[in-house]
Amino acid sequence: MAYEFIQVEREGPVTTVTLNRPEVMNALHSPAHFELADAFDAFAADPEQWVAIVTGAGERAFSAGNDLKHQAGGGKMESPPSGFAGLTSRFDLTKPLIAAVNGVAMGGGFEIALACDLIIAADTATFALPEPRVGLAALAGGLHRLPRQIGTKRALSMILTGRRVTAAEGRELGFVAEVVPAAELMAAARRWAAQIVELSPMSVRASKEAVYKGLDEPTLEAAIKGQNRYPAVAALFRSEDFVEGPMAFSQKRPPQWKGR
Repeated sequence: MAYEFIQVEREGPVTTVTLNRPEVMNALHSPAHFELADAFDAFAADPEQWVAIVTGAGERAFSAGNDLKHQAGGGKMESPPSGFAGLTSRFDLTKPLIAAVNGVAMGGGFEIALACDLIIAADTATFALPEPRVGLAALAGGLHRLPRQIGTKRALSMILTGRRVTAAEGRELGFVAEVVPAAELMAAARRWAAQIVELSPMSVRASKEAVYKGLDEPTLEAAIKGQNRYPAVAALFRSEDFVEGPMAFSQKRPPQWKGR
């Protein structure tokens, strides 16, 4: 499918999705949301694609979030079932996502990054949930993901003030994995993706699913007892990778992962 508001590139098992509306700081409107939903549907369904990187076009912004000018001008603001940017309500994706935040990540833009599993930030990046400044609230997951990722009090220090947080502070708070010079951002994101691709994709998916679903269990005991019924964990035990890993180790050779 040809896209107007995003770019999708595939290199080996890594898909890179670029929000491509730099003239409005990669703010998103309904057509962009549905293009992103289609792109992530395709990524999820493609057995040859194991990791995705999400970034923004240009040097100024990852995404300024909701396109308020489009909305104020009477444009329809509709999102697909998978949520803002086709991601924030996509709870069944076990393939890992890396946000390469190249600039401003405000409101929905920050929510996109929080919906990813890792955030790699340029040293010029800034993060905020400023919705209350315009009479809105970060209801595309930000109000729930941020407290889960950095703790309630730290999250509320951002949510209740709408303040901007630098990439360096984001790392201190715990939601940024690495901060790099802006010119090195995509190389760093690809480096993280390459480390993930070295591993069994079946193991990676099972691990991601167990972490997120386990956090929703009422107790640690329930999480440990319940993890074998999670779909990606069950799929791991049935997979070729589950046989290949120990076999390669015993034969002292690199494993040949199949992702199935």
